[in-house]
Amino acid sequence: MTSRTSRTSRDTTPPPPAGTDLGLVDAIAQLSFLVQNTLAEIAGEYDLSLIQTRLLGVLRDREPTMNELGRHLGLDKSSITGLVARAQRRDLVTRSVSTIDRRVAQVSITEAGRELIERVAERFAERIQDTVAPLAGPDQQEFSRLASQIVTSHMHRQGIDPGTAAVH
Repeated sequence: MTSRTSRTSRDTTPPPPAGTDLGLVDAIAQLSFLVQNTLAEIAGEYDLSLIQTRLLGVLRDREPTMNELGRHLGLDKSSITGLVARAQRRDLVTRSVSTIDRRVAQVSITEAGRELIERVAERFAERIQDTVAPLAGPDQQEFSRLASQIVTSHMHRQGIDPGTAAVH
């Protein structure tokens, strides 16, 4: 088990000096690995996989159809069907017939699922705050602004309205 930071107690490699520039691609890749590993570790503490955690995160803000859910998570129909079925067995989500089109199933989060994802989200927020702690307050705000700009631009290219969709 790792400590609250990404370094283990056996890791004797000194951290890079402050101001080290890994380059854009490596820095973003390494940051992505750090964030995904942190989320996976926290998800595991709650007996969730990373994709189950993303599923519940998506469902906090909306009740998508199975097809929409597949697009949000980047999964094909059979994968999303299995994912939702497993979450249903744990009473984390429900599936119902759409009131607009009876051929379409919509997915909703249950109260148990909402409580679980809120606990995960709270732990994740704490860990991310620890991760960005080396940045001064104004740098954290600038980092947030720049990351938001990148994410919302990507959402626009994907046809997702950033005003109504949280990113997961």
